[in-house]
Amino acid sequence: MATVREPDAASDYLPARMLNEFVYCPRLYFYEHVEGVFVHNRETVEGALRHAKLDDGKGELTPADELAADDKLHSRSVTLASETHRLIAKLDLIEVAGGAVVPVDYKRGSPREDRKTGELIAWDPERVQLAVQGLVLRDNGYTCDEGVIYYVATKQRIRVPIDDALVAETLAAMQAARDVAAAGVIPPPLVDSPKCPRCSLVGVCLPDETTSLRLHKTNGQPVQQTLFEVDPPLSAQALDRPAEEEEIRRLVPARDDLRPLYLNTQGLRVGKSGYVLKLQEKETVVQEVRINEICQLNLMGNIQITTQAVQALCEQETPIAYFSMGGWFYGVTHGLGVKNIYLRREQFRLADVPGFCLRLARALVAGKIRNQRTMLQRNHVEPPASALAFLKEMQLDAERAEAFDVLLGIEGNAARVYFQHFAGMIKLDDPIAPRGEAADFNFDFRNRNRRPPRDPVNALLSLAYSILAKDLTIVSHTVGFDPYLGFYHQPRYGRPALALDLMEPFRPLIADSAVLSAINTRMVTDRDFVRAGESVALRPEGRKGFFRAYEQRMDTLVTHPIFGYRVNYRRVLEIQARLLARVLTGELTTYPVFTTR
Repeated sequence: MATVREPDAASDYLPARMLNEFVYCPRLYFYEHVEGVFVHNRETVEGALRHAKLDDGKGELTPADELAADDKLHSRSVTLASETHRLIAKLDLIEVAGGAVVPVDYKRGSPREDRKTGELIAWDPERVQLAVQGLVLRDNGYTCDEGVIYYVATKQRIRVPIDDALVAETLAAMQAARDVAAAGVIPPPLVDSPKCPRCSLVGVCLPDETTSLRLHKTNGQPVQQTLFEVDPPLSAQALDRPAEEEEIRRLVPARDDLRPLYLNTQGLRVGKSGYVLKLQEKETVVQEVRINEICQLNLMGNIQITTQAVQALCEQETPIAYFSMGGWFYGVTHGLGVKNIYLRREQFRLADVPGFCLRLARALVAGKIRNQRTMLQRNHVEPPASALAFLKEMQLDAERAEAFDVLLGIEGNAARVYFQHFAGMIKLDDPIAPRGEAADFNFDFRNRNRRPPRDPVNALLSLAYSILAKDLTIVSHTVGFDPYLGFYHQPRYGRPALALDLMEPFRPLIADSAVLSAINTRMVTDRDFVRAGESVALRPEGRKGFFRAYEQRMDTLVTHPIFGYRVNYRRVLEIQARLLARVLTGELTTYPVFTTR
């Protein structure tokens, strides 16, 4: 299994909260402590708000040798460390009375009930966290024999004796946590655990999805796959979910509450006041948008944005994407992003392994051809049998391709046949009547052309691919990849090669489908184009109509072919990128390409 981290964490102080996370879930600990990944959910936000009041304390505590036997003190927000155990803890409240100190830790939930005695007791992760606080107090000369956990939900104090048994349990957990960090291998996800639905990192961890792909059932026993399978050859065919498998829980939301914001009006100026974006046309504010209601800001053409707005968006980790007026994707501005360098290191290492690159490229191209074939089957007015048979053959050839140049040829042949029949999926009931200056335009499609596109359909396709590349560039950043280093597309200055790799199977499903929807439902009409020499481009009204069609497609719920639950395409993009990360870090051996039937 690949190692994702050098063994250097053991020398660091281990925070008490991280030991709590380790006892709760070692994988959660690895994400937060080793990889520096953190995501808020409702529970963590509520907890942060409640602790904000406790953090108002001065953090002062009378030294142990200056405490009198009759001193009664309360100290808040005190940070102490243990040199003996290399532990550090921030204590919410310390109560001093009778020469002894008692740490009080605030928790937002409620205590659990002992099944045997019916007594209310603390949860194991919280007991261990409290024991760490007791150990750092003792190491600083204080007498500490017990601690208290205050549960906010039930307003109850639960006393926890810090005895030899709890200290031994805590030190064992501490050593195990350090061993995990030093090994640098992420622990496997919990299996069917009730903890997962409430975990803020469930969308990053994908516990059920990873487990279902990671394990084979052999004689009823789960067996982990190896990294590089040699015999038989790896198949590029998409994985289908076995019927006998148990249903996989959908622990991630089907849709995001946040939406992309597209700005298409030339001369617009984007400023901000507080956490509200103000869109100005000359001196008039034409619209206000809350930053926490958008997931990305797309600027098309000559639109100005202030430094203050860029800073606010970076602070909220909301990416800003830049396009030319014609839809050419220039790049992205974003915050510091994911701090985990270890995934990128594996990406760079494996990008230099020809066998790995070819294996992944075969799967991506075969998946794309399969989805192109499905598009023709579903949408062509009279699906051509010969073309479907040819695409099936090309899919099989792609799975067996032994070299990149062979794979490129197969992909090109499949694209040629697919686009030969693309016009059969354009279904306008009434012919477009000539109207004014746009009378020269129609939606006849003969072949794929670009740079520049020379007819309306190709103009729409180029814009669709550009936006999809932008979305996958942002997803790549979110997951922790370098989007400019791919495995199939070779590095080229300014080209997001990994985003182009990931988008191959989604070109027909998202981009082509959005183009067909825009044309067939008249969201874009012949009046929405303009000609400049040989090239054809969209007018601002046409781009607006196409963005609507594209976002409708991205928001479409689709059944995941492997996991069986329904999520929208925007969520699918992130899931697939995270599955590729699992392959790079050695948790999975095969990248399951997304295909539809």
